[in-house]
Formats: sequence, C-alpha cells, structure tokens
Amino acid sequence: MDAALDVAIVGAGTAGSAVALFLARAGHRVTVYERVAAPGPVGAGISLQPTGQAVLARLGLLAPILERAARIDRLHVMRHRGKTLVDLRYADVEPRWFGLGLHRGTLFVTLFEAVRREPGVTLHLGAEITSVTRDAEAITVHGPAGPRGRHQLVVVADGSVSELHATAGVPVATGTFRFGALWFVADDPGAAWKDELYQVVHGARRMYGVLPTGRGPADDRALVSLYWSLALDDHARWLADGLDAWKAEVRSFDPRIEPVLAQITDPAQVLLARYRDVRMKRWHGDRIVFLGDAAHATSPQLGNGANLALVDAWTLAETLAAGPDLARALPAYTRARKHHLGHYQRMSRLLTPLFQSRSRLLGGLRDAFMPIADRLGPFHRIMVKTMAGHERGLAFRKPLALPPP
Repeated sequence: MDAALDVAIVGAGTAGSAVALFLARAGHRVTVYERVAAPGPVGAGISLQPTGQAVLARLGLLAPILERAARIDRLHVMRHRGKTLVDLRYADVEPRWFGLGLHRGTLFVTLFEAVRREPGVTLHLGAEITSVTRDAEAITVHGPAGPRGRHQLVVVADGSVSELHATAGVPVATGTFRFGALWFVADDPGAAWKDELYQVVHGARRMYGVLPTGRGPADDRALVSLYWSLALDDHARWLADGLDAWKAEVRSFDPRIEPVLAQITDPAQVLLARYRDVRMKRWHGDRIVFLGDAAHATSPQLGNGANLALVDAWTLAETLAAGPDLARALPAYTRARKHHLGHYQRMSRLLTPLFQSRSRLLGGLRDAFMPIADRLGPFHRIMVKTMAGHERGLAFRKPLALPPP
C-alpha cells in the first residue's frame, strides 16, 4: 500500500502493541486507544513459542525477552501416579527451536514501552472505545462520552470481551468455557524448575502444571507459575474446603511443589482465570479488522495465545504493505490467517474436553491413545509443530513460513 493510512488501534496488549509498532515503522499514522489509565504488568506465566519469538525478533524486541525468560525444551505430561502421557521435545523436529516461559507482564512491558518510545504512535490512555460508526470518508471510534477520533482503518485488539463485537459489522459467536484454572506465581530462588513445562493429569477433571517463568518484569527474582485446572462452578467449594485440603491434593500430584505451596497463605493469592471462546468466520469488515483474543480467543490448551496474536500483527502489516487498497488488503489478511488460526481453534476445542471436563470416558480414551500417537513418528511431529506454533492444519498444508529467530 503506497499511501500512509490513519490507523486506530483499540487495545495496547500483545496484538495491539505489536501491530502499532509494525504499522508505525511502515510509515502509517497510528493512534492507540487503551481503556486502562495506567496499564501495568499483570497475569501469570505464558509460553512464547518459536513463532512468537520470530515476530519479536522482527521488531527488534527478542533480546530483552531472552534476558528475562526461562528456556523450555520440552512439554512433559504425566498421568497421576503413572506413566508418561506425552513427551514433546522441540529438538525432535527442529534443533534450533525452543520455547520460553515468562511472566505475561514481561511481554507486556517490553512491547508497551517500545510503543511509548515509537515516534509514529500517538497513545491515549484511559480511553475506552465502545462502538464504531462509518461514513463515506472515515470510520469513527466512540467512547462513553462520544466520538474520540476519525480514522481510515480500525484495528480491534482489546481482548475476548471486546465491546466492538456489537457494532463492527463482523459476525461473531462468543461463550465461556466451563473450566478455568487457578494460578499462582511463586519465587523459585533455587531454580528448581527449569527446561520443561511439566504437567500431571488425573482423568479429564484434574490437571496440574508448573511453568518456569524466568525473571519477573519488575525485579530479578526467579519465578515459577503453578496452575491447577478447576471447573468454574467448583470454585466456591474450593474456597470452602480451605487451602490445606487443596495443598494436600496438589502434593499428591508432585511432592516437589512444597516450596511453592509454602508461599500460599491466603486463598486471595491464588487467582482464578476464566477462558472465553470467540469464533469468527472472517476477521475483517468494512475498514475494520480484529486481532488476538478479540478475534479468536480459546482455551489455553495449546499454549499459543500470545504467539497467535503476534503472528496476527505481523501478518496484517504484511498484507497492508502488499495490498493496493484496504478493500483488497483486509480480505487478504483473513485468507492469510485462515488455515493457521483454524488449526489452533479446532485443536484447542478437540483437546479441551480431553483435559478439562467431567467425562471419565474422554479421560480414559486420552490416556489410552495419546501415548500411542506420541510414539508414532508422523503424529509426534505434528504434535511438536503444533506446540511450536508452526502447524497450519492436518490436510498436508505447509507449516507457517516464519524462520526460527
């Protein structure tokens, strides 16, 4: 696209900040609207896969992430008091691949501070955007008090509960998963947890996991994230039963977790994460496009949420650069993301009831057949490539064309 666009970006999270940087550096006039007046690092541990790393490398931001993240070489899932369910090592497919465990706030601070420094970006904080309207010349973004700005393109990246779903003119279906997860970020001064994302499952109802999370966004303490699958309607019972009962159950999954559990003295320290499902057949409309969780939120079974958001940002910048005008560039974006996002949404919906449901049958089928698939070369490679963020579908599609950083 030869002419510079006036672009509004709604949301300064992973997708919003990344696309703001790409578009500003391509010469577009970028305005970012962020609803939070003083955004800061929040959340728990996330996995940054080779695809996400490649996008950050293109932005020149991988180095500060590497300085604070923990290297992950494998996903190791065990059955409760039993054998290995799956053991996925990046090097089985590509020796240069590895994952990174990091605090979500570390990624946010790295991207957001880069946006603050970027000369081509105008940043409005405490600026909630609730709707859009259109005329022949522009698309107007509105807040609770009225119009905020007129732009040629609006990029929606304000999360899975985006208020712009209602007025964008793009069909969307949303819902909430019945299972979520309890999260706790702990100090790990002895670096007891390293090299792997470790999980233990007991049927489909219980899943325990520990992710090395590197150093936090605010200081140099070594961190580790504990998560525990929980049905949302069981949370009140979890609170009533008390911490001691829960800690005893967690110890039965992994006795090594005791130093982490000792840091939990109040239920309020353990956060409950709820997961939403967002489905769109296309991610663009008339001068508007959706990225990240606003476009395709799902359960975190595949650990690729942040990575998909980063690839969204890079792909949109590429299609805008190649397209002669918005009328052709935005449909090209949807086509470019169709197979990659489709694969991860399908696989996440397939795996979620196997790992987070009340079904004894599905848990038993998973325990019977997943180890067999893991030992079969072609299936094992698909599983590793899916974990790494590169898979685009099972129907002989080429993997995502992003080289290792």
